Amino acid sequence: MTYKREFIGEALGTFLLVLFGCGSVAVSVLFNAYQGLMQVALAWGVGVTLSIYLTRHLSCAHLNPAVSVAMVASGRMLVRKLPVYVIAQFTGAILAGLTVYALFAPSIAAYESAHGIVRGAVESAATAKMFGEYYSGSGAVVSLPLAIGAEALGTFLLVLMIFALTEGCNVGRPDNALTPVFIGLTVTSIICLIAPLTQAGLNPARDFGPRLVAWLMGWGDAAFPDRVGGFFYVYIAAPVIGGVTAALFFIHILEKAMKQPSSPCCCSTDKSDATKKPSCGCDCSTEESSSDGCCCPTDNSASAKCCCAPDNSK
Repeated sequence: MTYKREFIGEALGTFLLVLFGCGSVAVSVLFNAYQGLMQVALAWGVGVTLSIYLTRHLSCAHLNPAVSVAMVASGRMLVRKLPVYVIAQFTGAILAGLTVYALFAPSIAAYESAHGIVRGAVESAATAKMFGEYYSGSGAVVSLPLAIGAEALGTFLLVLMIFALTEGCNVGRPDNALTPVFIGLTVTSIICLIAPLTQAGLNPARDFGPRLVAWLMGWGDAAFPDRVGGFFYVYIAAPVIGGVTAALFFIHILEKAMKQPSSPCCCSTDKSDATKKPSCGCDCSTEESSSDGCCCPTDNSASAKCCCAPDNSK
């Protein structure tokens, strides 16, 4: 069975995501166009949001091998689809890397010339980081284990929020039309947290695709500088482990907690109205908790014993 539709969706979505994201890094490095990390993080977040809106009707817009593996691990996607998704994601990322290089090749050469950078030498990591990530040289003190942990944690948070924002049993999730916005904001927040440590890869395709382009375009060993396997462990293995861990945590712990029935309670601030509701398990005409443990606060604060969801039917 072929999955042409899914392949197109994942390749196109990943292409757009990496193009906007790596493009923003290139503009920052070459032209000093941004004043801080937040602006680059927002560019990545917007790229994620737009990519999801463009392709989620084609492939559910995973756009990340770590997300696809997590979906398989949780039973939300058939394992036979995984190779198609992963190949499409790496294809889109490589094409995006090539596009970024085609757009900025003259500017990169001028930057290297102005700063005395020899492409392929150790110092050329200053320009190679427009394509792949590096967990050293940013000013932060980052060991290999810390870099692995940071990438695993960042991807854990990303996949956890993806599951939470798309799972129907989570009554607190936003409207489906706004889900891509909140996923993009999640990416922005995570980048602000761990980018000073590892540049926040969070996505094996986003890292390896452009990094391969850098290697092909003359950066050579500078594109893969770590001789102890750091590239693989930090930017490939750690995101996959973090994503799978988040998926298992969600389906075995969080999802089960979400599906547990809550105690009936009436939380209307209008006591006269609350006493008329037969579905309430307590008498809300008083401020005290009733014998069944249901409490009826008179203000809008959350009670320790019941969760009062707003009535959106009006």
